[in-house]
Amino acid sequence: MTQRSLPLLAVLGLFLSLSLASAERLAPAKPERLGMSSERLERLDTAFEQMVADGELPGAVVLVARHGKRAHLGVYGEQDMASELAMSENSIFRIASQTKAIVSVATLMLQEEGKLLIGDPVSDYLPEFANTLVAETNEAGEQVNVPAKRQITIRDLLTHTSGIGYGRKSDPLWQEAGIDGWYFADRDEPIRETVRRLASLPFNSHPGEKYVYGYNTDILGAVIEVASGMPLDALLKQKILDPLEMHDTHFYLPRNKAQRLSTVYSYSPDNGVQRSPEEGTMNAQGHYLNGPRVSFSGGAGLLSTANDYAIFLQMLLNGGEYEGARILSPKSVELMTVNHLAEGVEFPWAKGVGFGLGFRIMEDVGRFGAPASVGEFSWGGAYHSTYWVDPEEELVVVYFTQVRPATGLDDHDKLRALVYQAIVE
Repeated sequence: MTQRSLPLLAVLGLFLSLSLASAERLAPAKPERLGMSSERLERLDTAFEQMVADGELPGAVVLVARHGKRAHLGVYGEQDMASELAMSENSIFRIASQTKAIVSVATLMLQEEGKLLIGDPVSDYLPEFANTLVAETNEAGEQVNVPAKRQITIRDLLTHTSGIGYGRKSDPLWQEAGIDGWYFADRDEPIRETVRRLASLPFNSHPGEKYVYGYNTDILGAVIEVASGMPLDALLKQKILDPLEMHDTHFYLPRNKAQRLSTVYSYSPDNGVQRSPEEGTMNAQGHYLNGPRVSFSGGAGLLSTANDYAIFLQMLLNGGEYEGARILSPKSVELMTVNHLAEGVEFPWAKGVGFGLGFRIMEDVGRFGAPASVGEFSWGGAYHSTYWVDPEEELVVVYFTQVRPATGLDDHDKLRALVYQAIVE
C-alpha cells in the first residue's frame, strides 16, 4: 500500500520509536497455508483503504491470525494526520475497555493461586461493599434507595451483573462523589480510593438480576490489588505482560514511546474526520502522557499495540499458554469463555449472545445475524477498537483505530464480513 512521504523529523522519530518496539512474535505465514485466500484478503485492504480515502477513517491496523500464525496485517492511513505520520504496525492505541479482558484473566490467575474465589463476596476484600444500596422508583415516581437483596460477588463483577453502571448523572449523590464515566487517567488518586467512595452510592439494579455495563472491572482491579498485595500495574506486568513479552502495553506511556501514540479523532457523516481536543477526558487526547499517572483503571486504562493484544488473545485461544508461558490452565479459559448470564438476564446490545467472565460469548449465530461461530468470545473499546476470537476457526482478529465518537461508521461489520469471506478451508 502506498503511504505519503513523511517530514524528516517524523521519519527520524518513527525510526527511533520502531527501534524500541518489541520484536515480532506472532510469526507471519502465507494465508493459503492457513486456509485463507490472499486474493480475498485483498478485498479487506481495498475496503479499508477506501474508507481512509473517503475521509471516514484517519487510520487503522487490522491483524488476522489463524492456526497460531499471522495471516494478514493491514496498516491503513495515518497515525497523525496533521504531521502526515503514517500508521504503523507498532502504533500504540488507547484500548479502553479491552483492558477488561486482561484484568479478568488476572482475576482467574489469583483464583488458581488460591488467593480468591470468584464466588466470594466483594466485601471479603473491600469491606465497604458489605451493605450496598440500589436506586428504585416508588409509586409516586420518586427515587428511593433500598438495601441490595444480596451481596455483590466477584463473579458478578466479571459478568457485569453487579448492578453497577457508569454513574447516575441525575443523582446528587453521584454528582457529589465526582464519579462519572469510564475515564480515570486524569484522577490524582489511587483506584482503591475512588472505589471506596463508589461503594456508598446507589446502584442501578440488584446483584444478579440484570446486565449493567459499568465500573465492575475497575472495582475488580481494587479487589485483586487487595488479594495479591500488589498495585494493579505491577501485578499485570509481573503475571501477564512480561511473561507474554507484551512490552508495548502500559497504563501510562513511557516518554520514549510518545511518538508512537495514535491521535484521537471523531467522525460523523456531516463533519467527516476531526481531530479531538487536547484537553478533556473521554473524547480528547487524554492524560496518558502528561497525567498524574496514579489511577490504574482496570476497566479502561491500558494502551497497547495490535501485535501485543493479538498475542494475549492467542494465549487464550491456546488454552492459556503462549510460546512456553503458561498464564492460565485450559479449564480456567474454558470457564471464562462460556455464558454465565442467568436465565432471564439478557445481554442488551446484540441478539444471540451471552456474557462470560470478561467477554461477550456467541450463542446463536442465526440470531446474531452476521458471520461468526458458536463459542466466539469478543469485546471492544470506547475509541472504536474491537476484537474477537473464534475457537472453531482457530481465528484471532484485532482491529485498532482511535475514533470517538464514530457516528455512522460500518467498519466493524465490514471487517467481520471481509475476514470470514477470506476463509476458504
